[in-house]
Amino acid sequence: MAYASTDPRSQLATAERPVGDEGIAAPEFADFTATEPTEVSDLGSRTWIVRAQNVVLAYTDAVAGEVLRRTGDPDEYVVVLPHETSAARARAGGAEVELSGQGVMVVPPGESEVVAEAATHLVRLFRPDAPGVAERAVNAASYAEPHPRVAIEDRWPAPVDGDRLRVYPVGGIERSPDRFGRIFRTRSFMVNFLYPHQGPRDPEKLSPHHHDDFEQVSLAVRGEFTHHIRTPWTTARSRWREDVHETLPSPSVAVIPPPTVHTSEAVGSGQNQLLDIFAPPRRDFSAKPGWVINADEYPAP
Repeated sequence: MAYASTDPRSQLATAERPVGDEGIAAPEFADFTATEPTEVSDLGSRTWIVRAQNVVLAYTDAVAGEVLRRTGDPDEYVVVLPHETSAARARAGGAEVELSGQGVMVVPPGESEVVAEAATHLVRLFRPDAPGVAERAVNAASYAEPHPRVAIEDRWPAPVDGDRLRVYPVGGIERSPDRFGRIFRTRSFMVNFLYPHQGPRDPEKLSPHHHDDFEQVSLAVRGEFTHHIRTPWTTARSRWREDVHETLPSPSVAVIPPPTVHTSEAVGSGQNQLLDIFAPPRRDFSAKPGWVINADEYPAP
């Protein structure tokens, strides 16, 4: 790994693991500004769906009053509000919660609905076995067979107080040199609200690194990023790839496979912000005291 000594990730136990020598999947990208939506609702809300091995991401540009309903979900799912101007409420199990500004809502299994309080962007994270989502992903064909380098891990332990609606605003969480971003986890997902970066990132202070056996889903919600990705050589030269330097606006998604070496560089002139999503939750992040904001509610294995 190539983290600066001031980067909290430099202390992770996984920072020096070797890279294996097996077949490696190619990175995938989805630019929601340049592709047609997967679906358009009767009210005109547009939704794009993209997936990784263990998570399906639905990004909705919702009009005010849009209701996103779910029935028969066997597991909880996550709603992410990516912008300070976001506003939504969720209903499930006879309860209701509201969230304004950036944050996370966790919706329990069963019937539920998410309502856009104003014109807003909503991100929903589902397990691939959730009804009616994985097969509709724009890149569903890429996962017709499981990617061999990605570990498929079952759900983490149930929350200590059972399934229920939960809401986690992020606006009041102060930046800390001892914590990497603002991290929340559930039984199946981990979401890291990285702090916005003003202007381009210093190209002499990037952080190339790799993950042994899990994908990283990087969701750009503001600004513009170049995703630098290098596929390690294997013994089969036919599988070697050129380095990738993919520049994307927001909103967009990069699915970064293991064990590619990668780093994302903010290149927009204004504010740039990424949200990193992992499925299942990262054990190394979870092992760091204080890193996971809601660790008391969602225990680690």
